[in-house]
Amino acid sequence: MRPHVELIQENDYVWHSAELVGGEGRASERRLSVDEEDGSSSLRVDFHTDWGRGPGIHHANTEYYVVEGSMTYGGKEIGKGGYVYAPKGVPTDSITFSEGTRILHYREYGDAGFDPVDSLYAPSWADAREEVIVVDTEARTWDAVPVQGPMPGLFIKYLHVDPITGFYTRLVHSQEGWTEHRLAHHPCYEEAYTLQGRMEGNFGTMDVGTYFFRPARVKHGHFTTPEGGTTWLLRSDGELINWYTQNEWIRWGGEAVNYGPGGGRMRWSMSSHDVGRGTPLRDERDLKDIQASIEFQREQGQPDAGFVSHGTGVDKSLIAIAKAVDAADLQGGHGHGPGGGHEHDHDHGQADWGADPRDLEHPDERTDEHSHNVGRGRAWKEGQPIPAPIPSTLPVRSRSTGRWSGDGM
Repeated sequence: MRPHVELIQENDYVWHSAELVGGEGRASERRLSVDEEDGSSSLRVDFHTDWGRGPGIHHANTEYYVVEGSMTYGGKEIGKGGYVYAPKGVPTDSITFSEGTRILHYREYGDAGFDPVDSLYAPSWADAREEVIVVDTEARTWDAVPVQGPMPGLFIKYLHVDPITGFYTRLVHSQEGWTEHRLAHHPCYEEAYTLQGRMEGNFGTMDVGTYFFRPARVKHGHFTTPEGGTTWLLRSDGELINWYTQNEWIRWGGEAVNYGPGGGRMRWSMSSHDVGRGTPLRDERDLKDIQASIEFQREQGQPDAGFVSHGTGVDKSLIAIAKAVDAADLQGGHGHGPGGGHEHDHDHGQADWGADPRDLEHPDERTDEHSHNVGRGRAWKEGQPIPAPIPSTLPVRSRSTGRWSGDGM
């Protein structure tokens, strides 16, 4: 499984010699995200000379997207926005890149292996099931995103959709003013590289060259889109269903053994609210757009708790704990008024959180082959329990993206 990466600026990362087996030419890669168990990788590749490779079979579902420069596949040249999807185990034609070309390069469910073949008529692997896709994305038009939930203003160009797993790659454009003031999580992973523009969110500023890989069920949102909008290449390993959270909080603590006053014992606790104290507030434009998002949801008849800048106001964890304890007390039969006696059998240390934690998990997450990874994406079906979000307390960040405020932790 890949770690949670959010956010990194690619210019902070070192270059490696590109792992492009069997090619002729020189290229370097930045490793944005890597799964060391199966070889899946998301890479930014620069070609320092003309580079090429003949027909062959990839060991992974492989994608090439031209950020700048040109690519030639099977004799057809495509410039900026050119895209090729080469399925695992399927013979692919020759491919070349001109000197100076910059691409995004993805491998999924396999490593960089490549087996040369004499022609496209070579046999496919027994389990191969998709076909090669070649797209000039610059020639395509934008379609409005059909997903219900967020306010209008997102547009999409589909590049590849796996008809069985739902895995898909697409270009997404957020127009100026598009906002999502809530936090969403999904049953699948999500990753994106910013190609154009800028967006603000709970993990910071996403501008050109920033990248994230977000495991399934990690919360994200509080998005605003400034002037000019923004465009990403975005991928996910399943259907991207939106489940929303508001009034989010996390609190942790313990008892210090030897780091209290004078080196002694001490009870202590912190919260995501504490981490966010002193964080610069959203500017006036952001707050105006956030209010428009709130009003949109209320116009749709959706209950909405509004928005409070992270680290300001009352610590939500304290409010939530007090409510949970009060709810447990009321269910136990002793309120604060007359008749609140103690002739009952319940644990005074309990709190009522409104749901059994067992109802907030995917039914297979403790027993399937990926049970060692809580954040592993799992296909979700209507009628199953909706899994709750998972915490993300230490995502991988690079120096240019600054300190994370803990917003949405």
